[in-house]
Amino acid sequence: MILDTNYYPTLSLIEYPHDLRLLSQENLPQLCKELRQYLLNSVSLSSGHFASGLGTIELTVALHYTYNTPFDALIWDIGHQAYPHKILTGRRHLISTIRKKGGLHSFPCRYESQYDALSVGHSSTSISAGIGMAVAAEREGKNRKTVCVIGDGAITAGMAFEAMNHAGDIKSDILVILNDNDMSISANVGALNNRFAHLLSGKFYSRFKENSKKFFSSLPPIKELIKRTEEHLKGMVFPGTLFEELGFNYIGPIDGHDVQTLITTLKNMRNFKTPQLLHIITTKGKGYPPAEKDPIRWHAVPKFDPVRGVLPINSNKRPTYSKIFGEWLCENASNNSKMIAITPAMCEGSGMVHFSKKYTKQYFDVAIAEQHAVTFAAGLAISGYKPIVAIYSTFLQRAYDQVIHDIALQKLPVMFAIDRAGIVGEDGQTHQGAFDISFLRCIPNIIIMTPSDENEFRQMLHTGYKYQIGPTAVRYPRGSGTGVTLDPLNCLTIGKGIIRRQGSKIAILNFGVLIHNALITAELLNTTVADMRFVKPLDENLILELADTHDFLVTLEENAIVGGAGSGVNELLMYKRKLIPVLNLGLPDQFIQQGTQEEILHDMQLDAIGITNQIKNWL
Repeated sequence: MILDTNYYPTLSLIEYPHDLRLLSQENLPQLCKELRQYLLNSVSLSSGHFASGLGTIELTVALHYTYNTPFDALIWDIGHQAYPHKILTGRRHLISTIRKKGGLHSFPCRYESQYDALSVGHSSTSISAGIGMAVAAEREGKNRKTVCVIGDGAITAGMAFEAMNHAGDIKSDILVILNDNDMSISANVGALNNRFAHLLSGKFYSRFKENSKKFFSSLPPIKELIKRTEEHLKGMVFPGTLFEELGFNYIGPIDGHDVQTLITTLKNMRNFKTPQLLHIITTKGKGYPPAEKDPIRWHAVPKFDPVRGVLPINSNKRPTYSKIFGEWLCENASNNSKMIAITPAMCEGSGMVHFSKKYTKQYFDVAIAEQHAVTFAAGLAISGYKPIVAIYSTFLQRAYDQVIHDIALQKLPVMFAIDRAGIVGEDGQTHQGAFDISFLRCIPNIIIMTPSDENEFRQMLHTGYKYQIGPTAVRYPRGSGTGVTLDPLNCLTIGKGIIRRQGSKIAILNFGVLIHNALITAELLNTTVADMRFVKPLDENLILELADTHDFLVTLEENAIVGGAGSGVNELLMYKRKLIPVLNLGLPDQFIQQGTQEEILHDMQLDAIGITNQIKNWL
């Protein structure tokens, strides 16, 4: 996007943060205004994460104005809110390429800019990494500062509290900024509370607090009384007692959209050497009324008209797999109170909004706590309920120990509805669902299913839900189905695949929705196509039969080749001493960058043309 210097007179002066620091502090509100408008105009033309960035305009300006980035480390948790940061750190002219093939990453990325101290995408990692950087900075002795920005949703995760507990114990020189836009304490924000922040972050209060502690240290009863009094007073006036108990000096809450107050407070806190927590209140979507009114819908947006302020309606009439999942939940919950659906903060993405409103007692959003979600499901299963954990493939990785130890080891009937399996697209390498088959396949007692279309998907959900011997997993893609007719629900035979096309010489063993590309290839090369359906257990009889009646086997999956379904086929053939050439097709041994699903499948040679060419070249 070309910058109009007449329209953005202040922003046009800023290429990097050192340019920002040359401005007088009085010019910063105008810069924030222009930056907010620039973000609105650029995202409306290119698509991307939107509401979060609007909410952190003033904070981003204040941080780069106060801290000597990139010498000082600035870490954004998850990174949805980092578009303004990218604009101010030398990437303004590339912001229109964000989330596109070959363009800027959706999130901060160390390979993209020295100003991105940590590559992120998953929540609640910032404080742990920040402590590591702070410890290293202390050993350097160069007064390098570390700042972590984390949202009120991400800070609920256990990893964040584990990190804060550690930081308080070792007295790390670290500042954690809690960006709070959903805790309903805006009444505490204003002139009075900002004044408290100035006082509490200033030298007078700091010295008074430390001197008081020293003075009363020899009088244990009085010291304890003062400590309790301070805790009760802070608990009534400030929501910071918990953070103080973790060893942090708590300041706030303050107005996160008052850039002057932010800078004054940050300058004061920069002088401290112990763990600090600054609590700011922001409005997600700030400055753009449609986004303020509905920040969830405006979290990530397609191209839109900023004047009309209306998001375009998806013209695709076919329902998404997520929507089909939500409808299946409602269909089954109506006559089964034992069904419990659990999500770690992915209600909208997993298609569970209607279910959550209609069946409130059977729905649990546990926030960004994937580990807890899985073990919570274990407790329900032990108690006779049938829990379903709806979770993205890339987030299930975070609960791997719980899947093994708390579910599979105990053979508990928990079903995992694994959304966004395979290529996800524009969110890039942190969000591609490339590994779930590989990391689940080695776990004993688990059933893994890979539907080839939305009808098979429903049957597999039904099958997994009815299975009582142990855990099941159904992995399904992002996006819409194929428009096939939906049959009445019926349990599939566990571990049984079917032949979808009969050919000669070559048999394609397909796992999942790539079957439609496989069928096109089959027409060109006259191959057999088997819809394997189950990764675990494999249909061994079908595989061995195809090995006996064909000259070559090809396995196809939208998962990493390493350790994937194809590896399972190889292991079986080796064990059975079947000497037949096998070509494993899937995702290569690399992290998959962003792009549309179609672009990535083409680049990975997993579209129909690519599959055909790979088989031809291999032969």
